[in-house]
Amino acid sequence: MTHSNYPPGTGDTQAPLTWHDGDMPFSTAFGDHFYCQTDGRLECGHVFLAGNGLPARWADAAHFTIGELGFGTGLNACETWRQWKQYRKSDARLDFVSFELFPMTAEDIDRALARWPEIDTERQALAALWPKHPSGVVEIDLDEQTRLSVICGDALENLTASTFTFDAWFLDGFAPSRNSAMWSAELMRRVFDTTKPGGSFATYAAAGFVRRNLIAAGFDVERRSGFAGKREMLCGIRHPA
Repeated sequence: MTHSNYPPGTGDTQAPLTWHDGDMPFSTAFGDHFYCQTDGRLECGHVFLAGNGLPARWADAAHFTIGELGFGTGLNACETWRQWKQYRKSDARLDFVSFELFPMTAEDIDRALARWPEIDTERQALAALWPKHPSGVVEIDLDEQTRLSVICGDALENLTASTFTFDAWFLDGFAPSRNSAMWSAELMRRVFDTTKPGGSFATYAAAGFVRRNLIAAGFDVERRSGFAGKREMLCGIRHPA
């Protein structure tokens, strides 16, 4: 396969992390957990899938492309793949494209996701296919209808160089207060520019500057109830011109 969609990878540093409460990965670079402490898998369903109108939008999709800022443990990819397999058409294809500064090792991904038996099949497949030293562009055919691409390095640099266009975005960087670069006005503009007309985004984040940056980029932004008692989350659409 040609790599014409991809910029040269710049990330070759693995995720600096420690473990809390046994198997809760915690980023020492950003001072934040990799997923919701209540239940990250259910949060993925509430925020990223439902927030983007999925899986309903797959009913008529021949080819669907999801972009993600922050691959982390691969939890969103695994839960999305699990649901995609249930709802996809027999001839449909999914590209799941994630941008990650510090890719985790296969061992850490496996450990972090082992708490959810619902995604055992997906976790084991991802861990088995994940490279020992992830860097550059990691491309994995999860099955005949599903391709995972993880582009390692600086998100703004790599998204600026990418020629992908996206039907939906999962904006899942670390908390805006701890990783403001992942929510910058410039990066949100690039997210908007690479979103197809009628495409969408969803995020757990509800910080004022994040909302303002998404609106300024061009999205029609909506507040919704957050997950597990969190007051708000954001989702939105790029309306056709």
